[in-house]
Amino acid sequence: MTDYQVARRPNTLFRNLNSKIASIPMIVTAMVVFLGGTVWTVFYSFTNSKLLPRTTFVGFDQYERLWASERWIVSIQNLAIFGVFALIFSFVIGFVLAAFMDQKIRLENVFRTIFLYPFALSFIVTGLVWQWLLNPDFGVQHVVRSLGWVGFTFNPLYTQSIVIYGILIAALWQGTGLVMVLMLAGLRGIDEDIWKASRVDGIPMVKTYLLIIIPMMRPVFITTLVIVASGIVKVYDLVVAQTSGGPGIASEVPAKYVYDYMFQAQNLGQGFAASTMMLITISIIIIPWAYLEFGGKKRG
Repeated sequence: MTDYQVARRPNTLFRNLNSKIASIPMIVTAMVVFLGGTVWTVFYSFTNSKLLPRTTFVGFDQYERLWASERWIVSIQNLAIFGVFALIFSFVIGFVLAAFMDQKIRLENVFRTIFLYPFALSFIVTGLVWQWLLNPDFGVQHVVRSLGWVGFTFNPLYTQSIVIYGILIAALWQGTGLVMVLMLAGLRGIDEDIWKASRVDGIPMVKTYLLIIIPMMRPVFITTLVIVASGIVKVYDLVVAQTSGGPGIASEVPAKYVYDYMFQAQNLGQGFAASTMMLITISIIIIPWAYLEFGGKKRG
């Protein structure tokens, strides 16, 4: 390190000092509430805490019970199915809608409001609305049969093998508009000269999107991925509003498992163990991505 760099270090340290001081309360809150709460949860997941926390350690007993529970296994399978299809369909539909809106169509503001409006509703309202729509007695099935197709059957919320897809429909209806808006913001940030150059070179529009535009929108895709994935992991309201985990345990999800064991079964230890497994799953996904995304840039 040169003498000039040493001399410049104090100036760098005190640069934007007011902003750094103003951020101290948020940093302290994050450390105490989030980090402290996480450590507290992991710590008590190794105890036999019931209604109240206890410090009687039982090792990995709670985790053994967790993975021996059919309800937990079903919830993990449902989350995997729900997560994969929600990511794929929300990205594809959201990007297609954004590309459509980016053509500067007439009444763009009207269409954008219509597509984004479902996101303004709470998940409980969305769940109840789609519970009615998918109800075989007065929903889609009833309407289609009243038109003459008496053999038509569409009752996913009452069929164990496909109930998670009924919840997926409601989730896509509510969340795809947000993905569309994020993608549209990214598309509007593309330099117009790129479009002009592709038209001059005679590159088809679809090929321009696939080979030029989408790679340029990588930061937008990453931001959208984080937002959508965080919503997928904590999905709870839709399940409670539509099925309450039924039929049987066919639509259970991890967040509902945690809530039920902590507040209904009064088994804090089991709830904490399930919460810790959710944290580990998220960490396995986030940490490698953060290392490649930010660590690679720092090395570069």
